[in-house]
Amino acid sequence: MLRLVCGSANPDKVAEIEPLLAGIAELVPRPAGLGEVVEDATTLEGNARLKAVAVSTAANAAAVADDTGLEVDALDGAPGVHAARFAGEHATYADNRRRLLDLLEGVPEHARTARFRTVVIVRSPNGDEIVVEGVCEGRIAEDERGERGFGYDSLFVPHDGDGRTFAEMTADEKNDLSHRARAFQALRNALEGTISHQ
Repeated sequence: MLRLVCGSANPDKVAEIEPLLAGIAELVPRPAGLGEVVEDATTLEGNARLKAVAVSTAANAAAVADDTGLEVDALDGAPGVHAARFAGEHATYADNRRRLLDLLEGVPEHARTARFRTVVIVRSPNGDEIVVEGVCEGRIAEDERGERGFGYDSLFVPHDGDGRTFAEMTADEKNDLSHRARAFQALRNALEGTISHQ
């Protein structure tokens, strides 16, 4: 089985990623001495690459890193790459959700379309890369619903679902639909193809 050093230091994301790679890759924690990687790229792919390169170099091993953005059409694609710090550099999940709801106040349901986009990169020490993407289309609810998940999950209603937010779904239900699950399924397919050709 492949061993991939996890680029994320976010325990919520790590908990979602591990089962998505079960059976094909073992997720290894990032090196303890590695500080926070500054994610100052202008694209999701750029930020994922910054993390993947830093972790792969520090661990001298293949690393997997991802970055996710929320693109809200009524806000011209914002918060996009700045989703995690939408309300400021040290914003909490709740701060970011509050800012999003404030900016969308008065926007009718049909105009609250949005999508989550995740880019995942596997980077080897020799510079080889696999880059994949997953997208989930949906809309932003008018108020928070649900207790599960993290980030914007209590506001995001996926089009492929049954009207519930991600935060109202079980982890398995969310993983049937989510952007991250779709990106990591694409990664599984790519890794299986790589393994079968070795």
